[in-house]
Amino acid sequence: MSTLAPSLALGLFAVPAFAQQAPAEKPETLLPEVKVRGGRTYKPQDSASPKQAAALTDTPQSVTVVPQAVLQDQGVTTLRDALRNVAGISLAAGEGGAQGDSLTLRGFSARNDLFLDGMRDFGSYYRDSFNLETVEVTKGASSVLFGRGSTGGTVNQISKTARLRGANSLTLMGGTDRARRLTGDFNTALGEHSAFRVNVLSHGSDVAGRDVAQDRRTGFAPTLSFGLRTPTVVTVGYFHQAETNVPDYGLPWFFDRPADVDRSNYYGFKDANRLITTVDVFTARIEHQVGDALTIRDQVRHGRYARDVQITEARMPAGLTPATPLSSISVTRGQITAESAETFFQNQLDLTFRQASGAFSHTLVAGVEATREGSRPVRPTITFAGANGTTSLVDPDPGAPYLPSGVASTSRTTTVARSLGVYALETVKWGEAWEFLAGVRWDRFAAEFDQTVDAAAPSASAFDHTDTMLSWRAGIVFKPLPDGSVYLSYGTSFNPSAEALALSASTADVDPEKNRNLEVGTKWDLAGGRLSLSGALYRLEKTDARVPDPAPGSISNILGGNQRVQGFELGLAGRINERWQVFSGYAFADGEVVATTAAHTQGNPLANAPRHTFSLWTTYAPSDTVEVGAGLQGVSRRVASSTAIEYGAGSGVWKLKEADGYVKVDLMAKVRLTPKVDLQVNLLNAANTAYWDLLHPSHVVPGATRTLRVGLNAKF
Repeated sequence: MSTLAPSLALGLFAVPAFAQQAPAEKPETLLPEVKVRGGRTYKPQDSASPKQAAALTDTPQSVTVVPQAVLQDQGVTTLRDALRNVAGISLAAGEGGAQGDSLTLRGFSARNDLFLDGMRDFGSYYRDSFNLETVEVTKGASSVLFGRGSTGGTVNQISKTARLRGANSLTLMGGTDRARRLTGDFNTALGEHSAFRVNVLSHGSDVAGRDVAQDRRTGFAPTLSFGLRTPTVVTVGYFHQAETNVPDYGLPWFFDRPADVDRSNYYGFKDANRLITTVDVFTARIEHQVGDALTIRDQVRHGRYARDVQITEARMPAGLTPATPLSSISVTRGQITAESAETFFQNQLDLTFRQASGAFSHTLVAGVEATREGSRPVRPTITFAGANGTTSLVDPDPGAPYLPSGVASTSRTTTVARSLGVYALETVKWGEAWEFLAGVRWDRFAAEFDQTVDAAAPSASAFDHTDTMLSWRAGIVFKPLPDGSVYLSYGTSFNPSAEALALSASTADVDPEKNRNLEVGTKWDLAGGRLSLSGALYRLEKTDARVPDPAPGSISNILGGNQRVQGFELGLAGRINERWQVFSGYAFADGEVVATTAAHTQGNPLANAPRHTFSLWTTYAPSDTVEVGAGLQGVSRRVASSTAIEYGAGSGVWKLKEADGYVKVDLMAKVRLTPKVDLQVNLLNAANTAYWDLLHPSHVVPGATRTLRVGLNAKF
């Protein structure tokens, strides 16, 4: 970080970074109404998390919130598309053993750091946006807030909940690639203090520029709230999402680059490949206000995530050289097959105590979380005879019959993890200019792992491991003016070996990896509070990375590695004037494997961690009935793995698998047909840019080509 600070410090405090925002209205309270055109703003005010006690302008950490208005104007249909607005995030392709949303945040994988209303959302599925109010991204090591994981940060999805203000909306969308989508949001007040809300979804589409791949999703999410505008509010909710997709693992790598073939090539079996997931989550929350000083909040959740998957991954044969003609190559159709069920049960209790005395005021948030997580995947190994399991690299045949010769082996795994977290977060204000924050959390994470393999030589293995860790953070905020702040903060996090509910002989006896984040930044509310400007310099380091034990014959890992990312972020969000809004951000991240025992890895950049990411979305309303918008999203070149591969057997030349960067353009136009009906047109990837969207060490998925969406939005 020291090499960056001298050159960046002046720019940081002259042009601060990413806007800190929050969801629209919380159901428990009625917030003061902000008078803006149309009532829609790109600048929410506060975080929905009870652990973030201070206003986001006064929070000594980068927190980016993608508000509902941005999601609507961009025609966002998935969490992945929502996250494209967040600088510092790069999307990744599905893993072999786990599909669904995957991403890198500040240079480190956040695959296991997805949350739903403050509780872990562990399931391997592709999340739709139909029930999202906002998306909050907390950046930097944050175990004090979220428990295990959170190396580069966390993504917290904020659900829509019932409100006293009755409002209903319906959106019907169609477009190219057989797209059709229907969403409904119906909210009804049941009396002075209770309300019911339900969101529904039906979605189907092909994927522009890709053969065979399809997405099919349905959803249903009712919530019921009692006691609104009273000291005690009870909210119960149920979330259901089901998908039946024809999944897509894109193209294989040809040495260090994606194979130079038609980007629409599909290497799977269109009649056999599937990704079927079912998500059922029940949540109940009670919040009780005791006078002006104490708030008690308890939330309990039970979730079940079921998955049935068969995906084809094209795998290059051995013995190739860079000079091998692509037309002569037949790829193996590797089958990734699994059936699994993940379960999640958690009780989360928070106490918030506020007190003021003279020049001092303080807020204490203390709580306890108890969690049980389970995973039961069954993974058969499919085999083929002869050429049944191969196809041409240049001209694959997705319509070929699926004729496996049998099952070589079947892995059956059961993992149960129990965790307990106890935390306390204190925020002290001294006068109008100073704020001090400190927090500590103790976690106990115990996992039991059992695996049997049905094969010619059956085997069984069992491992268990218990970790106890102390995480903490501290920060200081100085407010030179009421609408601005400058801060310094430090936080830690940890990654246990069983973080993803799996153990092995190489990891079962390894202690958690440790991470630390040092950050200095500034945040400002401008233009009468309509516009947010912020910026941060940071240094994020994994000080105890798991690496192979170099001892001869060892199959274990040791905590002997070091990985580091240092950089800065800038951003602007909100309303420039009554008719012009903007949501934008830029992040520079210099990631490096500082130390490792793995060959051909040290000194290389981190996987899926581009040095530059940026997004810009802006809308302008030339009249009360017309609104237009445009956006840019850019990602610089990035590597699929930190480990280099030999460029041809015996060549002695080692290269990294690398995908080029890109910039794509999106456009929007909206016309108000009646006071309650809008016609909205979104042209995604308007310039038809060819780009690589999702990276994995074994495959790379092209981005969608130009896509048109036309929708009717009705409110009643």
